[in-house]
Amino acid sequence: MMTMNGSFAKGLRRLGALLLVLLMMVSLTACVDQSAGDDTDADSSQATDDVTTMLEISDPQEKAAVEAAKKKVLSQGSSPRIIATSPATADICDKLNLDLVGVCTSTISTIPERYKDATPVGTAMSPDMEVVASLDPDWILSPASLQSDLEPKYEAIDTDWAFLNLRSVPGMYRSIQELGEIFDRQEEAQALVDEFTSFYNEYKEKNKDKEKPKVMILMGLPGSYIIATENSYVGSLVELAGGENVYAGTDQEFLTVNTEDMKTKEPDIILRAAHALPDQVVEMFNKDFETNDIWKHFKAVQEGRVYDLPYSQFGMSATFAYPDALETLQPMLYPESDADAAKAKENSDAAAQSAEDSNATEKSEAAGISGGTGGN
Repeated sequence: MMTMNGSFAKGLRRLGALLLVLLMMVSLTACVDQSAGDDTDADSSQATDDVTTMLEISDPQEKAAVEAAKKKVLSQGSSPRIIATSPATADICDKLNLDLVGVCTSTISTIPERYKDATPVGTAMSPDMEVVASLDPDWILSPASLQSDLEPKYEAIDTDWAFLNLRSVPGMYRSIQELGEIFDRQEEAQALVDEFTSFYNEYKEKNKDKEKPKVMILMGLPGSYIIATENSYVGSLVELAGGENVYAGTDQEFLTVNTEDMKTKEPDIILRAAHALPDQVVEMFNKDFETNDIWKHFKAVQEGRVYDLPYSQFGMSATFAYPDALETLQPMLYPESDADAAKAKENSDAAAQSAEDSNATEKSEAAGISGGTGGN
């Protein structure tokens, strides 16, 4: 690893983090606000739905950070030693044809086969920093949702890092473009961007003229659940599909809200997603909806519009499974026939059954993982 001294090295590392989270997402019409609290002009953000504008890397600081990181990688004269600490970041590296010296472990997500010989470094939420440091990485790639927890640990071992914006599909493709520049994988990155562009240009017309359903998203954790806003990945998918998040308008990804406040929002649809240990989460949801009297007063419950989402499609981070996720959502949000309503119920039942069959708790305990699998 090329060692850089003093404040410049630290500054470059911080730029490396900023470049993948700064201005990562321009808002889309009926899509995603990934500004994370940036007070972008509301009119311009709502009017922007051109995919080229959405993915363009135009901010001078962002461009400078990408260029600085690219030059540093080139100056090494050898392939960089990269660690991917989550399944989603590992999938991106695989698509970009990047080799890894270290990769995360997961009991519910599949790591690409090409990394079968890479050293396991622990879960996304709790990588083993002794193992990470022993691999002498040049770069560590992680999801931005874990930055506050992981950044101090990465600083301590004097390496470069980047936190990828995986809170939305467009954010993921912005990150892909930047990684392509930094690691000389522009061709692979452009092929992926072209694939998304083609998909988006067709998909954005799908629900454009339909009435927007009011949606509440519960993200289940072992023993509790929180509200997912439009700034979360699951929330961004609902917004991309044209749904109206009843807890929109905050810069937070997730909110802790009591059921009384939820009732005041009166959602048309309640979606239930699982983060970590999906077998525990689906059991928790079922028990709470059966025993907590307030749920029976929700219109969505009375009308049978409460749906479980497949954990493989609706995790904490954007993945390449987003077309399947949107297909799963379609009959839930827009049932136009009895067949659609039946399909929505079928998708929900299959998601709950898959969660129950995951044996995630048993696998985690066998692997000695405390508190879950760390998501994706």
